[in-house]
Amino acid sequence: MLDVSDAVRAEIGEAEADRLLAGENAPGDYDCTSCRTRGNTERERTSTVLFIGEETAVLAFAHAACIPSQVVTVTEDQLQGAVRSITASETAPPAGHTEPPPAPSPAAPAPAVPSPAAPPPPAPSRPAVPDTGPRQAVLGVTCGQVLIDDTAHPAIVVEPTGPIARPGSDGPGDDFLPLLIEQGFMPVTEVGRLPAPVAGWSVLVAMGQLHAIFQPPASPGGQPVAWWQAHQPLAVTEGWRTAAAKSHTVVVYAAPAGSIGPQPREDLMREALEKAAASGVLVAGTMPLTGT
Repeated sequence: MLDVSDAVRAEIGEAEADRLLAGENAPGDYDCTSCRTRGNTERERTSTVLFIGEETAVLAFAHAACIPSQVVTVTEDQLQGAVRSITASETAPPAGHTEPPPAPSPAAPAPAVPSPAAPPPPAPSRPAVPDTGPRQAVLGVTCGQVLIDDTAHPAIVVEPTGPIARPGSDGPGDDFLPLLIEQGFMPVTEVGRLPAPVAGWSVLVAMGQLHAIFQPPASPGGQPVAWWQAHQPLAVTEGWRTAAAKSHTVVVYAAPAGSIGPQPREDLMREALEKAAASGVLVAGTMPLTGT
């Protein structure tokens, strides 16, 4: 009942993969790394998911209905946090490489949309990216569910804490929305309608927590670039995870600084989104999940 993809097999080796498929190293009961509910490798199809950091690799398990078997690259800090979580629960023991995974590929050129630097430890509801230089992108992120066509959809609202200038520009203007529209985000006129997909963008939710939003690679054949990345994985509600696991997509809204503000409840967030849409300052796109 265990699925081991070619990518996972290449990382863990043929012998380890064969032992897993034979049931020798399968965990039996586990917590799904996507929806965080219980699973069993003997009773239901299960995917192997290999998380790789700079020095550590962790083998986790997920319902095949939630996520296919795959390799997910995360930062070492994020992976160590996941190891502590797994060890504490004693439900999915980590399986590491005998050798560290290969060094990450060279950094890609600067992306078209300002890409945030690694942020400081975030507040629980709105992690932000630090302003490490002049006109550096500073992004706040809020998670919640939005009702669209009578269905609850997992959503992420991104709002800078100040104006965002176009790379290379020293003017005082705010180009945050134009930059995103150039990347495929569409203006929102009605929050009750599902936004169109944004090609090449994705949301990483690993170990049941939000890790990053990725934009397309800066060059053909390159790796996706982290547009926003949490310093520490951001906890999301069980309802948010369940909706994400069901749709395998996330709706990402974005608005200029001061348009939405921190909202403590989903109904207030919905009202703020509707006001921003009515004012013509809200864009959005639907993105697939990666890693869960």
